[in-house]
Amino acid sequence: MEENPKQFETLVDRAKDYGQTSLILVTLKALYKSSEVLSSTISNSIGPAIICFAVLFANLGLAFWLGEILGSLNAGFFIVAAFYLVLALFIHIFLRKWMRKCFRNLIIKNVLK
Repeated sequence: MEENPKQFETLVDRAKDYGQTSLILVTLKALYKSSEVLSSTISNSIGPAIICFAVLFANLGLAFWLGEILGSLNAGFFIVAAFYLVLALFIHIFLRKWMRKCFRNLIIKNVLK
């Protein structure tokens, strides 16, 4: 008769250990996935950030150059700004859904990887 309570206590202790181990495993898996997504996002952002700086300085050079040609520095900057306004409208009207789909698929791919 004494063995049944001991077996029950042993079974309860093992179940508690299993539950705690499972919780730790789920926590570690979530940490691993989040670190993968974050590191992937950071490493994939470095190149585009450098390209953005290059484009920024090229645009400043273009604006100064156009301003020098037109005789008005303001005109050069307004022309470059107008170009980007037209580009933004084009992207918003024609490419918004496509870009949203691409970014959504990229995020899902990184999370499920």
